[in-house]
Amino acid sequence: MAADGAPESGIDRAIRRLDRVATLLNQRITRRTSHAEAEAGSISDADRARLAAELDAARARERQLEVAGAEASQALAEAITQLRTILGDQDGQKEG
Repeated sequence: MAADGAPESGIDRAIRRLDRVATLLNQRITRRTSHAEAEAGSISDADRARLAAELDAARARERQLEVAGAEASQALAEAITQLRTILGDQDGQKEG
């Protein structure tokens, strides 16, 4: 029966079922959209955390390379000094 007391027609029942299905579909879409947005947020949070960790590791490696470069530069300077000393001694021995 319809709300006005008249018997419900087949079209009225179909419209009511269609309205109920549309409401359920809308609820499912809303739930899935919310779930997808939440999942996308957690993925981007994980990506940010991973990138931050990689950046920290790269910065630490950069500091290590700077230290190694400074040590290599110092060792090279010492080697040059030693070679100049040796070559200077050889020049002094040739003259005498």
